Amino acid sequence: MDVDVTEAAIDEALYSRQLYVLGHDAMRRMGHSNVLIIGLRGLGVEIAKNVVLAGVKSVTLYDPQPVAKSDLATQFFLREEDVGKPRDRVTQPRLAELNQYVPVAVLEGELTLEAISPFTVVVATGLSLERQLELNDFTHAKDIHFISTEIRGLFGYAFCDLGSNFQVIDTTGENPLSGMVAAVEKDAQGVVTCVDETRHGLEDGTYVTFSEVKGMTELNGCEPRKVEVLGPYTFSIGDTSGLGDYESGGVFTEVKKPVAVNFEPLRDQLKKPELLVSDFAKFDRPAQLHVGFQALHAFAAAHDGELPRPRNADDAAELLKLAGTINASLEDKVEELDAKLLTELAYQARGDLSPMVAFFGGLVAQEVLKACSGKFMPIKQYLYFDSLESLPTSVELTEEACQPTGSRYDNQIAVFGREFQAKIANNRQFLAGAGAIGCEMLKNWAMMGLGTGEQGRIYVTDMDTIEKSNLNRQFLFRPADVGKLKSECAGAAVTRMNPDLAGHIVAHQNCIDEKTEDIYGDEFFDGLDGVTNALDNVKTRKYMDRRCVYFRKPLLESGTLGTKGNTQVVIPFLTESYSSSQDPPEKSIPMCTLKNFPNMIEHTIQWGRNLFDGLFKQPCENANLFLTQPNYVDSVLKQTSNQRETIEGVLKYLATEKPITFEECVAWARLRFEELYHNNIAQLLFNFPKDSVTSTGTPFWSGPKRAPDVIVFDADNDVHLDFILAAANLHAFNYGLKGETDRAKLRKMAADVIVPEFTPKSGVKIQVQENENINQGSGIDLQEILDALPTPNSLAGYRLAPAEFEKDDDTNFHIDFVTAASNLRAINYGITPADRHKTKFIAGKIIPAIATTTALVTGLVCLELYKVIDGKTKLEDYKNGFVNLALPFFGFSEPIAAPKLKYHDIEFSLWDRFDIEGDLTLKELMSYFKEKHELEITMLSCGNSMLYSFFMPKKKLDERMSLP
Repeated sequence: MDVDVTEAAIDEALYSRQLYVLGHDAMRRMGHSNVLIIGLRGLGVEIAKNVVLAGVKSVTLYDPQPVAKSDLATQFFLREEDVGKPRDRVTQPRLAELNQYVPVAVLEGELTLEAISPFTVVVATGLSLERQLELNDFTHAKDIHFISTEIRGLFGYAFCDLGSNFQVIDTTGENPLSGMVAAVEKDAQGVVTCVDETRHGLEDGTYVTFSEVKGMTELNGCEPRKVEVLGPYTFSIGDTSGLGDYESGGVFTEVKKPVAVNFEPLRDQLKKPELLVSDFAKFDRPAQLHVGFQALHAFAAAHDGELPRPRNADDAAELLKLAGTINASLEDKVEELDAKLLTELAYQARGDLSPMVAFFGGLVAQEVLKACSGKFMPIKQYLYFDSLESLPTSVELTEEACQPTGSRYDNQIAVFGREFQAKIANNRQFLAGAGAIGCEMLKNWAMMGLGTGEQGRIYVTDMDTIEKSNLNRQFLFRPADVGKLKSECAGAAVTRMNPDLAGHIVAHQNCIDEKTEDIYGDEFFDGLDGVTNALDNVKTRKYMDRRCVYFRKPLLESGTLGTKGNTQVVIPFLTESYSSSQDPPEKSIPMCTLKNFPNMIEHTIQWGRNLFDGLFKQPCENANLFLTQPNYVDSVLKQTSNQRETIEGVLKYLATEKPITFEECVAWARLRFEELYHNNIAQLLFNFPKDSVTSTGTPFWSGPKRAPDVIVFDADNDVHLDFILAAANLHAFNYGLKGETDRAKLRKMAADVIVPEFTPKSGVKIQVQENENINQGSGIDLQEILDALPTPNSLAGYRLAPAEFEKDDDTNFHIDFVTAASNLRAINYGITPADRHKTKFIAGKIIPAIATTTALVTGLVCLELYKVIDGKTKLEDYKNGFVNLALPFFGFSEPIAAPKLKYHDIEFSLWDRFDIEGDLTLKELMSYFKEKHELEITMLSCGNSMLYSFFMPKKKLDERMSLP
């Protein structure tokens, strides 16, 4: 962790979403890390794929073994024509395509201790236990990070040894907490009280620093002080009795302290393991599987590397005997070995399943990134995981049924048998979305052989085209695909991975909403076995959820947010639906805070984002409406608010402030600067001087209200010039004028602008509290504005170009403008400015994302898909998942049952309905319910139309009774 993290530029366009998870410093540390990956079957290549996408310095591969046809079950970069060739050499060029910044090489020669010495991290997959011990003894002594992992059917583990004094720089990855201070006691305890009963969110033992404290100024910039939590709004920071008297103000900020974690080598951990529980419902499993996996290695050592045969009773019995011997030699013995569990481990030992590969590939790749960067808490030291409940019960699993057939699916057949493989092949799934989760899902399905049978189909739809920022985690796409449709490229990519999908995958480019119900209607849904969501917005998820409830189809739902991920299973007649529960709404910023009293950088960024629309989008759209709609002015005058502001904007943008040259755009930008950062602030301070008090005698500028200062324009100040450059170029874009980026020219133009002197006015109202509706206007009579408007005919054919906010184009000045506007506002109010990267994150409402979490989450979804295909009917058979790879935390729970309601003695849920055949009149329908169900219809509607209600006029009701 002692590398220089100040050098090396990071391609923010490529790593944009990942940077918001890891941060620049962690990315730079990764950029100094060389990773060796041993073993390139499915698990090894999944880890390598995620590590290459993440952006380490280099990845080196080692697996000279020849490709076998059974490797195609999970190794998505292998083709049938590769059989017999070395795995590493075939895989290397295909991995190298993923990221131009990460060289991918093959380790030449033998895997000696000397050969592994240059690497930062060594990842071992598929190695014998004896070989793992030899390598780890060396890596532990040399302070090289070592990770080993294996999957056997529905079982797997990961082991981490990151050395005897590994420094974790940030254990959680959460943003440091901060808050405003209302009081600090001057005594031995130093009790800090937060403003306006605002919860501080701190925990005992965390550290904080202070800034902007008045009176007790010794706290500002002091050494971090350790916190003792006294309550949700108060905490102690220790002795403050020797400091000055607290007067007012202050902001506390959490300081993240590095944590040292000590790891033991594999040799010690085998005897006395430290086990991280991955599923609290199976808290006793890890100890059992720790013995079981060692027994598998002992079995392989006794059988020339061969593992127990599928469903072979003799081999399973031998493994049980070995497990008993191994258990007896451990320091932490298992009291009683679970013979049934270990027998199943033996039965599945030759299995290799794509969903398990995805789960452990994402998990282990994240551990590699932790080892490289020191970001997030590593696994300490073993994690065992199984999904034994994914085993089918609808088919009989016999030794004969699980024998290899010579196909690419043999390693899945070893676990599930041939009959269930046919069920997978003939399944018909609809995938909504082909982004990050969609790409991973399609890859898993291709490896599983989903939809490849005669009856099988995969339908995928996505309206979006591929952008550069997608390439960092949507691994089916390459730089040459930028600008192409996601669904088509994704479908073609997975068909190359598994040619059996040819003719079985159908790519659509449709949105998913009411407009496409003619496409995704009764016939379409009747032909599906299930739906899988890979969507990035709640509205579309809820719509698809409603459709699945209506058509009674299973829905698999998932999502990620940085290192956090969740999965949800929706099963007809069994579980609640996705829409049955929802997250609390996001907190909105009060308008009075945005307009006049910001106290956080988030406030000024949102203000800058609103200003962007208010200067470069909305007025241009209004002007175009004025030019194209004859009754536009009349419709505006009928509005209850903002009539003057809207019409005055049209006048300015089409007449009084319409530029002809770029110099006039610079002058416009310079005057906007003066208005926003000098005049408006001067007016606010005129209305409320810094020594103002409220009616109760307390200072007006106190608590969350910061007293601002005006900014005097300085053409030599880069932040001031940034605003002029971005605003002038955006204004020029609105009018189709050629822009200019030469800062020397802009500096001179801005300095030459004549700015009228400003004098604050009495009687100008300021919004002081929420819900206070104030329309300041310019003071000009509305009729004068109307009279001055140009006639649309005088501007026939003329149109402005509104700027639609686009966060991912670094050349369009959008983020540059919001950054400059926000930072100037922050300077007004004494708030620490934010860099462009942070501003883009907040203004663009970017969802942080990383390939590791995406891979892991899709693995969990596909483990549930096995259950859906099997047709499991018990609630306890299914699992919803919640993970946070940063902690690391894994939580699984049964889905919530569909709530039941009753009429008379009959229970029903959201999945139930009345199916009525034949064409009935309204009267017959009402009679049907009364006679058959003893229910009286009081209201009847279809869509937005009310067909019947008890309060309708009798004449209208009588007319409708005979209608069908």
